[in-house]
Amino acid sequence: MATGTEESVIDLLLHQHDEVKDLLDRLRNERGPKQEQFNELVRLLAVHESAEEQVVHPAARGTDAGDEIVEERLHEENEAKRVLTELSDLGVDHPEFNAKFDKFADAVLAHAAHEENEEFPALRNSTSPEQLRRMADAVRVAEAVAPTRPHPHAGESATANVVAGPPLSLFDRARDAVRNWAQSHRS
Repeated sequence: MATGTEESVIDLLLHQHDEVKDLLDRLRNERGPKQEQFNELVRLLAVHESAEEQVVHPAARGTDAGDEIVEERLHEENEAKRVLTELSDLGVDHPEFNAKFDKFADAVLAHAAHEENEEFPALRNSTSPEQLRRMADAVRVAEAVAPTRPHPHAGESATANVVAGPPLSLFDRARDAVRNWAQSHRS
């Protein structure tokens, strides 16, 4: 059976990291509609991290990256979910949003650098190109059913994402549809 693409999971995740970095930069510099960009960042990070927790981190445990590095990334991701929830609760117009967002953005960039410098090279060195392509397909499937909001109390393990992810995803996507409908009918 042929895969949907020839892109490796590492290439896919690096592309997503670039998207996140671009959104962080735009939000820091307030170019364009800030709430819309923040909503997109929340969705992208929630979906991306959920898929990493289900596919990438379990695979990285069996490489030179090992359990300690994976546990550090999971801790960073859970902290990011918590702060992202706090930022969502504050709202982009709150006077404390920008300062808190700047710290959050720095942490996200550091997290991405750790993955890119520790986890991804270990995966590339110990995983066949074909398996890396299959992992990219698995990440895409996981993203399709991932929640679109952070749920820090759901846990960061692959098991927690598989069990809690689909019901939370349905709830999140319904909420997104209602929000988008309401916004389109205000004008």
